[in-house]
Amino acid sequence: MFQDTKAFSGYSVDDIGKAREFYGGTLGLRVSEDHGMLFLQLGSGASVLLYPKDNHRAADFTVLNFPVADVEKTVDELTALGVAFERYPGFEHDAKGIVREQGEGMPSIAWFKDPAGNVLSVIEESP
Repeated sequence: MFQDTKAFSGYSVDDIGKAREFYGGTLGLRVSEDHGMLFLQLGSGASVLLYPKDNHRAADFTVLNFPVADVEKTVDELTALGVAFERYPGFEHDAKGIVREQGEGMPSIAWFKDPAGNVLSVIEESP
């Protein structure tokens, strides 16, 4: 039924201006704004809608994953831009906040938050 639709995902933020600066400036995504909402254009061709919400509650789960060739290099670059990495109970993080491969099929991953507190990740692609 929906296999040919151009579906997209979305989540709320508390400040569109801060979101535009973070996603467009810090993360380097292509962003556009329409009717007070922010659209992220991802490298896959997909888009994500960020919409303002007065009573915004940050997602406490990962809402957007960025596959990268080298998690450590990406974490270093983001850290240099002021991004802080999260540490969650139940995972063994290294000093940079990276969870290294912890079993078959689990790639290296590191979590961080956007200015609204939503959880994002960088996750290492399989070669």
